[in-house]
Amino acid sequence: MKKLCFLSGLPRSGSTLLAALLRQNPRVHAHMSSPLSGMLDAMVAEMSASEFAEFIDDERRWNVLRGIVDGYYANTSRDVVVDTSRAWCGRMALLNRLYPDFKVIACVRHMPLIIDSFERVFRANALRASSVFQNAANTTVYARVEAIAAGNGSVGYAFNALRDGYFGEFAKGRLMLLQYETLVQEPARAMEAVYRFIEEDSFQHDFQRVAFEPVAYDEKAGLRGLHDVKPVVAPTTRESVLPPDLYIRFENDSFWRQPAARREGVVIV
Repeated sequence: MKKLCFLSGLPRSGSTLLAALLRQNPRVHAHMSSPLSGMLDAMVAEMSASEFAEFIDDERRWNVLRGIVDGYYANTSRDVVVDTSRAWCGRMALLNRLYPDFKVIACVRHMPLIIDSFERVFRANALRASSVFQNAANTTVYARVEAIAAGNGSVGYAFNALRDGYFGEFAKGRLMLLQYETLVQEPARAMEAVYRFIEEDSFQHDFQRVAFEPVAYDEKAGLRGLHDVKPVVAPTTRESVLPPDLYIRFENDSFWRQPAARREGVVIV
């Protein structure tokens, strides 16, 4: 049996970088988003809506869902599997039934900088239309922000899932928020905290030689470079490309920075 952990959180917040670092450890398998959470959702729906649903009890449901996970990673030789999906923070009740000792690492970042990062990638691909922005080519930055911040958008969905998990009853002892700012400014401390959280021995990472192969998903989505990882882990300082009113709009959404919103038992690094 492999140890299974889950990586979730907000887009443009370091999850691909974290996966690239974890892959340096010969014990750990990690990658960008997998289809596993969607496969489980589809099977839960099928077993509930089927005309034969009355013949499927919860024990069979549990066996089928665990079988999907085990089968998906059956050919993975490494001992620790970190599966990535924006959905996991919103699936913690399901994870609690399937893996009662589950751990979710959620990558977060100051919200205006996430929006800014998406806009930068869009502008770098100005010759293309992207599915992330509903394949519209004649948009303004305001329309693009509305698209990704909507409840079914890339940022809005992940943000709602994060709040669902963070303020839900399964967060204590099972959820860790890893801030992008900590990961790039203090990578050694961040990785030590990750290993402590998932109860694995620490590993000596090379933060000067980080590698992650090009992702075909980015080409298909029309946003080349969306999952690029720089070879050296280091912070960068830059002015936002967002209009000031858009930047301010998301300024107070980073709830994990607010002392009043801190939750007992949730690790924030």
